Amino acid sequence: MAVKKEDVSFLGLLSDIKAKKFKPIYVLHGEEGYYIDRLEEAIVENALTPDEQDFNLNVIYGADINDIRTVISMCKQYPAMSKYQVVVIREAQNVGKTNNKGTANELNQLKHYAEQPLPSTIFVVCNKNEAIKGREFAEAVKKNKTGVVFRSDKLREGRPMELAALEYVKSLGCSIDEKALSMLASNVGNDISRLYTEIDKLKILVKDDNRITPELIERNIGISKDYNNFELEEALASRNAKKAFEIIHYYEKNPKANPTVITVSMLFGYFSRLLIYRTMMGKSQEELMEALGTKSAWRVKKIGDASKFYSTAACVNIISWIRECDVKSKGLGSRQDATALLRELVYKILHA
Repeated sequence: MAVKKEDVSFLGLLSDIKAKKFKPIYVLHGEEGYYIDRLEEAIVENALTPDEQDFNLNVIYGADINDIRTVISMCKQYPAMSKYQVVVIREAQNVGKTNNKGTANELNQLKHYAEQPLPSTIFVVCNKNEAIKGREFAEAVKKNKTGVVFRSDKLREGRPMELAALEYVKSLGCSIDEKALSMLASNVGNDISRLYTEIDKLKILVKDDNRITPELIERNIGISKDYNNFELEEALASRNAKKAFEIIHYYEKNPKANPTVITVSMLFGYFSRLLIYRTMMGKSQEELMEALGTKSAWRVKKIGDASKFYSTAACVNIISWIRECDVKSKGLGSRQDATALLRELVYKILHA
């Protein structure tokens, strides 16, 4: 599933850029800097050859812009011995701060350029760590259909990261099973840069079937295919206490490779979906898939199987215990070791 940003997905936008389907203006803003950096890099690499960059690439940092009109003048210049010139503002959130003009006021002056940009200029505005304050400029880009406004939000740990990983794997022409997907997402937390880097590495190592397997991940990334959050989820789903505590024991021996905060996040997501399933029993497969945020009939079936072991009341209690464990594992109201708290949580879940 694509991660949507104002009707524009990262991978969809990246695909267009690589196909040289350029827009005159790109407004890239939001908290997730990885997407912004990668899109900027892709635009430059695909629009200009290394030789062309010497004469047709202008990169300006927001704090160095004393007057936004100089940027507009730059955008109105024609390329030298190239089809395009590329003008990039990095750290646009700092425009106007040095001369106290105000970020929004300065950036909004660009709205007039957005109405009729020069087709041979690719203008890229990178506003990292926050939403762009020049809303009039961004709205002008959308209204006049002269470019793309892409909001880059950070992804939550758990299922959102799994969906992002799945989409990226598919974009590379590979496939991945649910267990391998969970292993990857659990290992990287919400670090999208690391997630894509690990997938890129695995892409090189896959066999002729282009399938990313748990065994491939174990050999090359160092995540155990037998002791991970996917296996813990499976053990709890079937109330397999022996397997669950074997995994927790492994976590105790390898705390850096298995952060408690990520495991707790996974458990919260899983039992939240289990609760949703129980409240929607009797609904159609399509309704269940939409409510659970998955396109996998297999995952819906697995959650359905687990619902036989946990009542609605049990799910409510478990979610409450997970929240309590999360707070305590962060040092609030408890001095217990994080893994000890996790062990206690798993015991409660198994006896709910």
